[in-house]
Amino acid sequence: MSARVFAGLIDQEKIIAALDNALTASISGSKGQEMTHAWLFTGPPGSGRSNAAKSFAAALVCKASGCGECTDCTTSLAGTHPDVEILDVSGISIKIDEIRELVARSAWGASTSSWRVAVIEDCDRMTEAAANALLKALEEPASQTVWLLCAPTLQDVIPTIRSRCRHLNLKTPNSTEIAKYLEKNLGASKSEAELAARISHGHIGRAKGFLRDSNFQNSRKKYFEILFSITNEASAIKAASKFLEISSERANSAVIEKVERETEELRNALQGTGGNLVSGGAKALKDLEKEQKSRLNRMIKDEIDSALLDYSTLFRDALLTADQRINTDLIPQIDQIAQVAKPDVISKLLSEVGQTRELLTTNAAQLLLLERLFLSFIRINRGH
Repeated sequence: MSARVFAGLIDQEKIIAALDNALTASISGSKGQEMTHAWLFTGPPGSGRSNAAKSFAAALVCKASGCGECTDCTTSLAGTHPDVEILDVSGISIKIDEIRELVARSAWGASTSSWRVAVIEDCDRMTEAAANALLKALEEPASQTVWLLCAPTLQDVIPTIRSRCRHLNLKTPNSTEIAKYLEKNLGASKSEAELAARISHGHIGRAKGFLRDSNFQNSRKKYFEILFSITNEASAIKAASKFLEISSERANSAVIEKVERETEELRNALQGTGGNLVSGGAKALKDLEKEQKSRLNRMIKDEIDSALLDYSTLFRDALLTADQRINTDLIPQIDQIAQVAKPDVISKLLSEVGQTRELLTTNAAQLLLLERLFLSFIRINRGH
């Protein structure tokens, strides 16, 4: 029987079976290959790779091997368990100092559990120096320590690290399975669950967000309204500016509380006598501000990319029959595009959206990229 803590892993039966076998082996003390000291979870965005790692961490420290309800499970999943370290990437990269600190703490040994578990989300963002620091820990692992690494693909991790890990690759969950999960666990109606599952592109977090967060639904509506407002060059330029404004606002709102808390905590920690900062305090605050800006920029890019992905599905819907479409709440608009624009025009727009998404990963000016893309959207109404 699978550990209940794995219930949130949707359509990942093979992964769950492997983790269940590892838990059984860890309890029995088996010397086989089921349990190992280092794991690498890969999978596309939204597949649940981080959730799989965190759930496995909870199961390893749980007295009942992952009941999902005890203090060990709940605190582990929340990131507050004394024997579970979770390195949540907030900046552009994971630096060597962060890994060194994590390695040092991981060697302390378990305090209340059988294992001490270290989870690194987005380990592909480690700098070369950070990766080398982690490699040493994987080559000479502490007897009670288990490392759980997460990355989009196997190729995103340097060969020396991935060769020392057991690899589990999560797949994009089936939309039918996501819909069933949303109905059962979130109390969504059948139609709501099916729409959320389709527009999530297999991303479980997006599907949950669509149902739980009215801001998510409102922003999706605004992004499409921007697209449909484009009729000429002037409206395209205006639309690009509005699009970037909404993306920036959403990213800012997601991090503003954390930024304020981090800054206040660091400033208090660096407070010297007479209200002045201790030596090096100003530099530490400046470094934090730089890191926070990097984090915000990454989140803006992610927000833009997510909205452009929605545009892609809309254009793709215009090339498909009614029963194959994803955005069933936008049928009139999809029909309009299909009637006015020829298939080759729609295909070209799809290609241009894809190219823009790729360029977003570079340092190219976001507004210029969006303006160029939105000017191409004029073809929707002109049909050529």
